[in-house]
Amino acid sequence: MAKSPYFNMKRKHIFLIISIIGICYTWFYNIQYFMTYEEASLVHFFELAQSNFAGKSFGADLTVVVLTFFVWFIPDAKKLKVKAWWVIIPLTFLIAVAFSFPFYLYLRELALEKKE
Repeated sequence: MAKSPYFNMKRKHIFLIISIIGICYTWFYNIQYFMTYEEASLVHFFELAQSNFAGKSFGADLTVVVLTFFVWFIPDAKKLKVKAWWVIIPLTFLIAVAFSFPFYLYLRELALEKKE
């Protein structure tokens, strides 16, 4: 990547910032849900998420994105010997793919730097 005198941030740092945004952005709404509903539970959360066609569309989209991500990242992580790559799988479901995908890209950049 060509160095710009105006933009000197490494790509790994951009991925790390995006992963932090991914936690904050998704969990802001998750916390709103748990604070709003007395009967808040994961079952209720997913029932609401699937209660209309728009929610079902987002769910289908995320399912395909997550599956594609896993098919790509697992062999990639093994090939590059990314440390603790397996932690990405539970983090995807416990936090959000909006966090885990850019966080994996951060870990990947670290592994690539070590190879140089």
